Amino acid sequence: MASDHDLVLFGATGFTGALTAEYLARNAPSTCRWALAGRNRAKLEALRTRLAGINPNLAELPLLHADVTDPGSLREVAGAAKVVVTTVGPYSLYGEPLVAACAETGAAYLDLCGEPEFVDRMYLRHNARARESGARLVHACGFDSIPYDLGVFYTVKQLPKDVPLRVRGQVRVAGQFSGGTFSSALAAAARPVAMVRAAKERSRTEPRPAGRKVHVPLGKPHRDPDTGHWLVPLPTIDPQVVGRSAAAIDAYGPDFTYTHYAAVKRLATIAAGAAGLGLVAVLAQIPPVRDALSKIRKPGDGPSEERRAKSWFKVRFLGEGGGKRVVTEVAGGDPGYGETAKMLGESALCLAFDDVPATSGQVTPAAAMGDALLARLVDAGIVFRLVR
Repeated sequence: MASDHDLVLFGATGFTGALTAEYLARNAPSTCRWALAGRNRAKLEALRTRLAGINPNLAELPLLHADVTDPGSLREVAGAAKVVVTTVGPYSLYGEPLVAACAETGAAYLDLCGEPEFVDRMYLRHNARARESGARLVHACGFDSIPYDLGVFYTVKQLPKDVPLRVRGQVRVAGQFSGGTFSSALAAAARPVAMVRAAKERSRTEPRPAGRKVHVPLGKPHRDPDTGHWLVPLPTIDPQVVGRSAAAIDAYGPDFTYTHYAAVKRLATIAAGAAGLGLVAVLAQIPPVRDALSKIRKPGDGPSEERRAKSWFKVRFLGEGGGKRVVTEVAGGDPGYGETAKMLGESALCLAFDDVPATSGQVTPAAAMGDALLARLVDAGIVFRLVR
């Protein structure tokens, strides 16, 4: 059945959502039938007016009612769309009704989620129905986890086929976390037991790749002899996403290992960062303190355009296998906002218009879009290069 809309953006009146809407206003093809969805009509109309200043053809952009407390409104939106994109977080609080609606109707679902518990719970609750309906449920389509997932995908393409492969990622970032990312991290820190329980439950039920092995060890802190940086393991959702892509894509070889690190110049930076994260994790267990922390930076908050223009990210990958060693790099500008909006927007356009692998259920960005998304990101100005 033909959909009324190629894509619908839910949560567009938030900070990152608005940046994504602006990106689509500048970059979506003129033939793209897209719409904004949310619960506040006045805010949607104000955003549409702003978008019409970028692209006059959007003066009559459709506005749809969608509210996470009204599952019927979400099913109506999902039933009318080929792709539904959401920036409404924390996803652990607000995300599941839309996932359920897309799984039921067969619409593709995209988000910016970096919350491991939420992703695991959505797999357990909605993967089977999505596979039946043909829906693709694609989480982590922003800075979590596109640079790593597509960066490893690109690195594997530079290595021999059908041999054991090892890839190590090193992340360097200059920029601020978004309010949504902070809220998601705070929510995750408050539920460590639930997060572990969801991961174990998923591990018991998720099929393993037949005849192949995938390893995503935490790794150990050490100094990189090539760059001089200290490498600190990053226990984020990103290596989990890479591992699931490796399990889904045969090109990652018969025995694949990925380790994921932050690269820092000074040990003092590591100590300060670890102390800060530990303190937040402890304080997040105390509800009144957690509520106070949540007000430091709220979802929808973000820095000025000037501040974002000074931000950047670089991820270097060392890949080895079959006697070959390569170094690749993925790099771009402001990771938490501008480039995240670009990654999410291009992912949506990719699923809406490109020839992509035939997948369904909960799938990773690399497994769902692969070469098509890689080409789009390069054309959009994100650097994927072979260093040596």
